[in-house]
Amino acid sequence: MKRFHIHMAVDDLQRNIAFYSALFQAEPSVIQEDYAKWMLDDPCINFAISSRGRKPGLDHLGIQVESDQELEKVQQVLTAAALPVIEQKQAACCYAESDKYWTVDPQGIAWEAFHSLKGIPLFGKDAALPTDQAASCCSPSAQCG
Repeated sequence: MKRFHIHMAVDDLQRNIAFYSALFQAEPSVIQEDYAKWMLDDPCINFAISSRGRKPGLDHLGIQVESDQELEKVQQVLTAAALPVIEQKQAACCYAESDKYWTVDPQGIAWEAFHSLKGIPLFGKDAALPTDQAASCCSPSAQCG
């Protein structure tokens, strides 16, 4: 199964947790001092917010998968579409260790395809994308922590 992922940068984490909890009629599955995440089944989405000093708004989009095999299929699709793809294994970001692939759409929006392996106690930091167009909180070009 694939789960759509949206990550928003926010200026007031608590106010946004209250808003999105009311909107989704659910409490976050993860809450940290600078981050919250909802793993929703209806709609099937991984929705995350963070207050790490970035400009409020859309940070990045993604596709979360449940296995290494699904992740490799997404990577093959990205490669077949001749998109620039950066691979990261055991990346530490957003309080999780994940294997992931990053690309950037024509508008400069970072997209990640990822398989989360385990939770970790820190926000983390990834490596660098080969473009200055995308600087999401968790994209490899960002300074995450």
